[in-house]
Amino acid sequence: MAKLTKRFRAAQEAADLIKEYTVAEAVDALAKLPKANFDETVELSMKLLVDPRKGDEMVRGTVMLPHGSGKTVRVLAFTTDVDAAIAAGATTAGLGDVIEKIQGGWLDFDVAVATPDAMKEVRKIARVLGPKGMMPNPKAGTVSPNIEKAIKEVMAGRVEYKLDKSATLGVGVGKRSFSIDQVVENLNTIIDAVGKARPVGFKGRYIHSATISATMTPGLKLAGSEFSKF
Repeated sequence: MAKLTKRFRAAQEAADLIKEYTVAEAVDALAKLPKANFDETVELSMKLLVDPRKGDEMVRGTVMLPHGSGKTVRVLAFTTDVDAAIAAGATTAGLGDVIEKIQGGWLDFDVAVATPDAMKEVRKIARVLGPKGMMPNPKAGTVSPNIEKAIKEVMAGRVEYKLDKSATLGVGVGKRSFSIDQVVENLNTIIDAVGKARPVGFKGRYIHSATISATMTPGLKLAGSEFSKF
C-alpha cells in the first residue's frame, strides 16, 4: 500500500488529476506520470448512459487501431484448414481436438476466431468460453468464412469493445512506449467508433464520461467536449 501511496503522490505532483483534458492534453499529461518497470498498457474507460440490459441498447463492436494495440495476441482458430490458419499467424488451430483440450481446462489463448461451419461444434463449449468473453462472435468479427483475414486483423490491432452490466467499457489503446501521436490517434479512433455505435432511436445524452490511464497510474478525465458531438 505504501508503494501505491508514493506512486499516487508522485502522479499528483506530475499532473492535475482533477482537471478535464482534451485527448491530446490527457495523453501528454499521462506521459509525464511515473512509469512502472514494464511497458504499461494505456486504456480508455467510457461510461455510457444506455441500458445494456435492453437488447437494442447494447453497444458492441470492433475497430482497427491505426497503430495497433502493442499487445502480442495468441489466436486460436476453430477451423478444419489448420495449415492455412497457422500460416496466417494463429498460435493454435483445429476443431474437435482443440475443443476436447478446452473441455479439459486448456485456455492458453487470448482471442478465438472461427469459420461459420465450425460454430456448430464450438457451441459445445459456449458455457466455457462465453463467461470469459472468448466465444467467437460475428459482431466481433471473430466468425468469418475468411479465417486467414480474421486472424491477421486480430493480430494487426483490431480490438473489441463491449459494454459490461454497468454500461462501462474498457479498451486497451496502446502502450506507454508508443509516441504521444500514436496514442492520440488510437484514442480518437476508439472514441469515434463508440460514438458512431450509438443505438438507433436512443434519445438524450449518450456518453457520460471517459478517462484514460495506464496500468499503474490514476485516471485522467476527458472533457465532455471530446465526445459531446455523439
